[in-house]
Amino acid sequence: MSATVSTPAGITPSSRDWEKKVDDVRPSKSDMNTIVMNYLIIGGYPSAAMKFAQEAGLESQIDLTSIEKRNQICTSIHHGDIKTAIERINDFEPELLEMHPRLHFALLRLQLIELVRRSMVDNDIGPALTFAQDYLAPRAPQYPEFLKDLEHTMALLCFPPDQLSPPLAKLLDPDMRKRVATMVNQTILESQEVFSETKIKSLVKLRAWVEAKAAQSESERLRSIPHMDLGLVSPKGEFPEPSQ
Repeated sequence: MSATVSTPAGITPSSRDWEKKVDDVRPSKSDMNTIVMNYLIIGGYPSAAMKFAQEAGLESQIDLTSIEKRNQICTSIHHGDIKTAIERINDFEPELLEMHPRLHFALLRLQLIELVRRSMVDNDIGPALTFAQDYLAPRAPQYPEFLKDLEHTMALLCFPPDQLSPPLAKLLDPDMRKRVATMVNQTILESQEVFSETKIKSLVKLRAWVEAKAAQSESERLRSIPHMDLGLVSPKGEFPEPSQ
């Protein structure tokens, strides 16, 4: 970012000084445009990215094909069509799943979950059992967590839908699709040597990290810096480290 704020050495800003300095920062329009474009590209929004680039007069080249393919893959996952998503990944990045066995297993496990979900409607567990035996069981010995995850998923077949424990019911939550889609999107970006975290998220995490460090300071003035609830506290009560 082009705007900077400095404080004389040895002087700790008061809470009021801090708020004034923050309010005085005015990011340039080009900085804001870059952040928005970065979000649209990494998030996989090709149409919005192209339209924004035209409206903002950005000269950077946009690989619409790559964005569109990532969008299609993630959309398939969000819709529960994991088979199509895997096929699209193999067409787009043929070696990706082979190079990332944990991602491949996560996709196959999600496909099994979708088959289990369907079996609850059709009252037929045959397809789910066959899929687990053919595609997941051979991979389970590769990593200890694979076998545990497979056993956990297969437990869905042992109970009626209305009697599932919270951990099992969580597997059927749409958030599972979202998590796997995010994994896929990030892995594709990293394979293309593109930083997978949006700039806006990095800035928000940096703000949270600075606040956490200030709160731990021995300086009363630093501890008085206003806190902004960003929803980034981990289950352990810790703030994530900012990206390098």
